[in-house]
Amino acid sequence: MPRDLILEEMVRAELEDVGGLTEKAMFGGLVWLLDGHMLCIASSRGMLARLGKGEDGWALAHPDVQTMVMRDRAMPGWVRVTHEASLEDKELRRRLIAAALSFVRTLPPK
Repeated sequence: MPRDLILEEMVRAELEDVGGLTEKAMFGGLVWLLDGHMLCIASSRGMLARLGKGEDGWALAHPDVQTMVMRDRAMPGWVRVTHEASLEDKELRRRLIAAALSFVRTLPPK
């Protein structure tokens, strides 16, 4: 699966002022980690964001957002945004990244 360099740059721009981040190519895309914890992923399939179990209801109410599924297993607390919405809906992208940052900052550093 090819990476989406445009979406990667959009996410990177949203995260430019955040300290403690690292980037790593994984899962056919680019993963951002905060203090060693996965935060979000940009790929040609869209954006994934880690919101935390029970914290994703508002995002799942959006028609372009669904629970992430990996190998036929739902991953509660992780959401997938369609590729089109990831690129076109700047407000949704910003809200998801902000929510992911809020959740991951509650986790102890690895």
